[in-house]
Amino acid sequence: MLLSGALLALFMAGFWLYCLTDVILTPAPDCRSLSKQAWVAVVAVTFIGGACAWLIVRRSVSDSSRVATPTPRDPDGSYDAGDAKNQVWTDADDAIARHPAGRGKAADGHAAAKGPDDDPEFLRALDRVIRGNPPVS
Repeated sequence: MLLSGALLALFMAGFWLYCLTDVILTPAPDCRSLSKQAWVAVVAVTFIGGACAWLIVRRSVSDSSRVATPTPRDPDGSYDAGDAKNQVWTDADDAIARHPAGRGKAADGHAAAKGPDDDPEFLRALDRVIRGNPPVS
């Protein structure tokens, strides 16, 4: 009996910690019905009740049946309204847009270079230096 009570308490603490972390990491515009600070306070103070309320309200955001289209951009950065009609924003696109690693994606779907190891020109120059050939300017 003592072991089952300890396991239940451990499960409840993990559930509460998961919900509190989810509230903290959720962008402020995605918080529904209350501000982000209010949600953090509700979940932190009311423990399991606030955590359950957060899960109920939070899930309705991701399960909405809205269909949106991404804003495609040409390589020069201009918006082409003709391409928007042919593209549909899917749940997978929504998940990628919400994930921190997906925010670095360019609008055309290719990952934008974030560091020197993402730049093909830098990698070619590095390969030339390693092989003993001087870099070409």
